[in-house]
Amino acid sequence: MKTIMNADMTVLKLLRRLALPAAGLVLLSIPGAFAQEHPEGDITSQDEIKQFCTNIADPARDQRYLLQKQELEKLRADIDARMAEMDKRKAEYQDWLKRRDDFLKQAEAGLTEIYRKMKPDAAAIQLQDMKIEVASAVIMRLGPRQSSLILNEMDPQKAAAIASVIASASDPNTSKDPS
Repeated sequence: MKTIMNADMTVLKLLRRLALPAAGLVLLSIPGAFAQEHPEGDITSQDEIKQFCTNIADPARDQRYLLQKQELEKLRADIDARMAEMDKRKAEYQDWLKRRDDFLKQAEAGLTEIYRKMKPDAAAIQLQDMKIEVASAVIMRLGPRQSSLILNEMDPQKAAAIASVIASASDPNTSKDPS
């Protein structure tokens, strides 16, 4: 038979060694030591689950709504920031467009004056090499006598195209929308 105590083992060491198994035996001997007491009596695990889910349903829903509200507020702030940036860019674009239109009006008026002072044969050569819209605008601003002299000096096809643009500009059925 084996001896429990070695010569080196003291009583204190033996007690330490046996304390854990002894505590386990004591706890196992008490069957309801770790069970929760239920005041309602015998509740099954399914009833406990239902009761737990019912108890946390409203707080969980409230938390979900709060998180969704915070996300929506964050998205709204992002949209507002983007809208402010778009408004800023729109204002810059409108300012640029106004300055461009003013410049074009001044340039067109100055250009018309230049062609008004030119001889018809020299003006015709230059106008027929320009964009048809610009040439049409210049000729429209000149007087009828000078316009007819310039058109007479131009290539017949180019003069017909310019006359067509001028005629469509005065047509009341033509859309005013430039797009």
